[in-house]
Amino acid sequence: MIYLLLTLAMAAAKEKDPTPRDPATDQIVLHKERTPGPVGVMTTSSGAPVPYSEADTTLNTQLLYNSFFMDSITSINRERIPERLNHGKGAGAFGYFKVTRNISHICKADFLKKVGMKTPVVVRFSQGFSERGSAELNQDARGFAIKFYTKEGNFDLVGNNIPVYFYNDPLVTHGFIHATRRNPSTNLLDFNTMWDFQLSFPETIHGFLRLFSDAGIPRSYRNIPGFAIHTYQVENKCGDCHFVRFHYTPDEGIKTFTVEEARRMNVVDADYLTRDLYRAIGNGDFPSWTVSLQILTKDDIKKAGPKVFDASRLLSLKEYPLHEIGKLVLTKNPRNHFADVEQLAFSPGNLVPGILGGPDKLFQSRSFAYRDTQLYRLGKNFNNIIVNCPYQTRTFTYNRDGVPPVRDNEKDIPNYYPNSFHGPVPYMTKRHSGLINIVESKADNFDQAAEYYANELENDERSRLIQNIVNSLKRVTYEPLKRKAINILKTIHLELGYRVEQGLSTTKCC
Repeated sequence: MIYLLLTLAMAAAKEKDPTPRDPATDQIVLHKERTPGPVGVMTTSSGAPVPYSEADTTLNTQLLYNSFFMDSITSINRERIPERLNHGKGAGAFGYFKVTRNISHICKADFLKKVGMKTPVVVRFSQGFSERGSAELNQDARGFAIKFYTKEGNFDLVGNNIPVYFYNDPLVTHGFIHATRRNPSTNLLDFNTMWDFQLSFPETIHGFLRLFSDAGIPRSYRNIPGFAIHTYQVENKCGDCHFVRFHYTPDEGIKTFTVEEARRMNVVDADYLTRDLYRAIGNGDFPSWTVSLQILTKDDIKKAGPKVFDASRLLSLKEYPLHEIGKLVLTKNPRNHFADVEQLAFSPGNLVPGILGGPDKLFQSRSFAYRDTQLYRLGKNFNNIIVNCPYQTRTFTYNRDGVPPVRDNEKDIPNYYPNSFHGPVPYMTKRHSGLINIVESKADNFDQAAEYYANELENDERSRLIQNIVNSLKRVTYEPLKRKAINILKTIHLELGYRVEQGLSTTKCC
């Protein structure tokens, strides 16, 4: 009787509890509450039902004949796939892109042709220099990658939360990645190697100034802007071409943490950004961004020259103002992180008719490198993985076999091209402009780095930038690198260099 009364009291208390469940913290509890009981009978991966005797214990039994044990142990040994070299830790969500302005006179891409048209998307946010287990509020660039599931195939915009890339010559990539990762001997992050390489290629400092600023620690993924980095060539149905840069501005505003705020939060919750995004979407607080373009004509290109394709430089918003084209809205959390986020495969080379990509070598390099990464991480059939499938269109390829998933392996159609037996054929374009040819120069962006420091930052923002640079240089033990850094920073802006020099001197005296 007492037990019954206690049970009824607990049930009544639960009904009266006004505190709503947290979609992130209480995910597993919410799953239990929305299911009446076990979801089904447990099976092996081959579909055989598992008897209780096999799931209960293996002691004093024939181990190799326990199908449940063999299935489980061989599976868990193979659960991990290679980690991304960059952007190791990330979070993702699904949603849609909605057109708010018809730009078919500029770009013939189907998903941009009609006001009100919605295209499904998946977005992955990430930390640029992080590893999969990193704390999320470290000073870092943030990845902002979007996959549009269009009716003409998947279109990927693979960008960051800072508007410039660190360099424009793909040859820098190998050394840049190694120098900013762990020392191969100590397995520790090495500030000597990071600054040594950065100072050997001073064009990277423009990007690092932004990384060391408040932008390096966003308050949430919902509050970061996005930039697709490259200047893309696009064309309309007549073959007339324009050139655009994509911007995504958070409708909730850009918000950041200070270093001290981030340190305190990292201690409390190392997964803060992922939790915040999952919680917001789970509560129906859907984050959104205004998607805009900077638009250039052929005449603009002739006047400005190939520097407009230098990803380490900005395009002036005064000369090339933003034109809103749509809204990006995230409305659905992943059902399973590995299936929906870890297996996501992006590439700048995933383009659709009307969007030709960038004519710069960095775009070509990134298109190859991202594709090669997915082949290594996920295998040759990575586009058959559900989250990567271009499900808005029917694919016909001459690719066959390989490590699963192979889906229907193109059934019984011919497996070579050209053929005489009704295999798939290319479509014919009436007018096609083709990527323009450009002559690129070594990156030169000190003018924009100086402009950023002197005119884009407020006084308190400049002070925090200086302190962050000083804190990083303090960890450099090879003194000539500090002197070189100060000299280059003075070349960019005299006050910037002097304040860093003063900060290092004060720190040394203390």
